[in-house]
Amino acid sequence: MNRLARRCAGLLLTALCAPLALHAAESQPTHEFKLANGLKVIVREDHRAPVVVSQLWYKVGSSYETPGQTGLSHALEHMMFKGSRKLGPGEASRILRELGAEENAFTSDDYTAYYQVLSRDRLAVAFELEADRLASLKLPADEFAREIEVIKEERRLRTDDKPSALAYERFKAMAYPASGYHTPTIGWMADLERMSVEELRAWYQTWYVPNNATLVVVGDVGKDEVQQLAEHYFGAIPQRPVPAAKPPRELAEPGERRIKLHVKTQLPSLLYGFNVPGLATAKDVREVHALRLISALLDGGYSGRLPTRLERGEELVSGASSWYDAFVRGDSLFILSATPNVQKGKTLEQVEAGLWRQLDDLKRNPPSAEELQRVRAQVIAGLVYERDSITSQATTIGELETVGLSWTLMDQDLAALEAVTAADIQKAAQTYFTRSRLSVARVLPEQAAIEGTQP
Repeated sequence: MNRLARRCAGLLLTALCAPLALHAAESQPTHEFKLANGLKVIVREDHRAPVVVSQLWYKVGSSYETPGQTGLSHALEHMMFKGSRKLGPGEASRILRELGAEENAFTSDDYTAYYQVLSRDRLAVAFELEADRLASLKLPADEFAREIEVIKEERRLRTDDKPSALAYERFKAMAYPASGYHTPTIGWMADLERMSVEELRAWYQTWYVPNNATLVVVGDVGKDEVQQLAEHYFGAIPQRPVPAAKPPRELAEPGERRIKLHVKTQLPSLLYGFNVPGLATAKDVREVHALRLISALLDGGYSGRLPTRLERGEELVSGASSWYDAFVRGDSLFILSATPNVQKGKTLEQVEAGLWRQLDDLKRNPPSAEELQRVRAQVIAGLVYERDSITSQATTIGELETVGLSWTLMDQDLAALEAVTAADIQKAAQTYFTRSRLSVARVLPEQAAIEGTQP
């Protein structure tokens, strides 16, 4: 694509995104209230279809866990489907299936959440089932004995026997030397093997209380209807004291750390991670939004710098990417990954040098107005289209609230990205892309270890 064509494409994308951004900035009716027992409820109206999503978020995840007791949050998520005062194991899921509803749950470093997507006239069913297991989860020992074996097999399939996941787990443990983010969400296998149902009961009693939860409802509903249902089903559940949970903070400059991993993979690869703040811990939030745009600038599809310069230009890598999560309750990582172009005889050393050339370029030279405009338009377009889904809207609200931010940031996000300047991007690169913040994992095929070779 020649320069004129690229410019026209960028202008077209910007023109398309401008009305979308304006539309997204027009806040949908959103209501917030608390029950007497401390349960926070957020209702966002979206009347395009007679459908609603209900999500209950708990402020607990793997970063809350301590050495020797990892994997508790994820294991409890599994056990929440194994019976309560009113229903036996799996019965709640059967009821929802018969109603044509979608349900599931997920656990992360920072939270555990449960959701149902169903017809708006069945919202009361979702509330009744969710309130029942919040108030009276059974945790039968025989069900736990079976389910912990399922969880251990899940760990084998998704991590231990999956080279990329295993490498990332080890990399993350090194990249977070001071905070609970070094703990894998599923837990270490040694801890799963010695976990007891009594530990899960204690975890449930400690964290699963209404004053440690946020109920998010998005769809074809109004505030009064949801408030009445929430009071009816959740209002009588008593609150209890919750332990103080400080945000996971990291050493600002831990020093350069390196690890070499030999796994069952055919190609070598590289993982780079820089310790950076998240939105909840940043002193200057403009730096966080600048890092978000830097990630898109480096890896924004076909026109990103990594694929344009290192993959198609220098033919140094066969693939490269960047990733940064700003919406965490503690400090975060800015991550780069790359695989050398082995067909061209490229090595990991050459890939490292190539990545540093791109980072140093950002430090020396702010992006042009044209490039910044294109990247910002891409990011905004992605956010606007993503939030067209009621499930995505609810998840964004729940995530923001549960990591200690406010759901109102969702409606301010586009303006925050628009405010980032080229100078902000250059400053963020100079501040955070330093050796003293860097963790490096070299991921090598097992055969390299046997032969003593160095890709």
